[in-house]
Amino acid sequence: MKIFVAGATGAVGKRLLPLLVAKGHEVVGTTRSGGRADQIQAMGAEPVVIDVLDRAAVIAAVVGAKPDAVVHQATALSAMRGIRNFDRAFEDTNRLRMEGTDNLLEAAQAAGARRFVAQSYAGWPYERTGGPVKTEEDPLDPHPVKQFRNMLVAIRHLEAAITGAKGIEGLALRYGSLYGPGTSIAEGAEYYQAVKRRRFPIVGSGAGVWSFLHIDDAAGATLAAIEGGPAGVYNVVDDEPAPVSEWLPEAATMIGAKQPRRVPVWVGRILAGEGAVVLMTDVRGASNAKAKRELGWRPTWPSWRDGFRSALAESDPAQ
Repeated sequence: MKIFVAGATGAVGKRLLPLLVAKGHEVVGTTRSGGRADQIQAMGAEPVVIDVLDRAAVIAAVVGAKPDAVVHQATALSAMRGIRNFDRAFEDTNRLRMEGTDNLLEAAQAAGARRFVAQSYAGWPYERTGGPVKTEEDPLDPHPVKQFRNMLVAIRHLEAAITGAKGIEGLALRYGSLYGPGTSIAEGAEYYQAVKRRRFPIVGSGAGVWSFLHIDDAAGATLAAIEGGPAGVYNVVDDEPAPVSEWLPEAATMIGAKQPRRVPVWVGRILAGEGAVVLMTDVRGASNAKAKRELGWRPTWPSWRDGFRSALAESDPAQ
């Protein structure tokens, strides 16, 4: 297959391209920075320097490539700092999930591609009622807190656009919270440092359930979605959703830090905002049963416990 990967030098893209090349696929990868074109070439792919928000450039590049599949991994998450101003931090990523998705999808259809795979997200977008673990059949949050509203609009747009597109098989992969090289949960990265310095407290009950995913498992699931499986939405997470009160203390132990502080909800709200309180106390995890069943995918790291240990020992050579 010939595959066009937007966001080829992002955290997932850098792990995905070598997998695609190793499977014998012909790959075109995009980057916004000319300085990163050599990275794409070194991974065995053809580099294209474009901004995914530039509709004309995207259409020209995709139509010129004539791919069988288009993969949307373009985000601006690497520039995110802190969790208080989620809405502001995700502005660029929201545009990529809306305008960028529309541009890439239009281009894919014009090029005659038969498959479109895009990165979405599992976890906090689900409705905060009922059981602790959600499937793709469960509704997304109808009443998100203010900090999450624009992000959820963007996620809904992405998923509806690609799964409802005519003439193309669209798959939206709802990744769990990514960890490993190139993410914020890796040795020396943002969350690692916050835990190490005891600046990542458990707020309130710590009952919010998180679903994690190693960056290499995200790439592996994306490969599986490119090569097969029916169109639709998939949770791509590990086998062990865990409340904050469980995973955060264990993560602190793994990196040799003191146990996280505990603060009441009202303090958490002042320090980090309502969104952070929801993440700590009220979000739901996700089930990966559908991805296993229909994509034939299995995580290499079924538990974040073992995955964290491995990820904390590995660095990103491109950083």
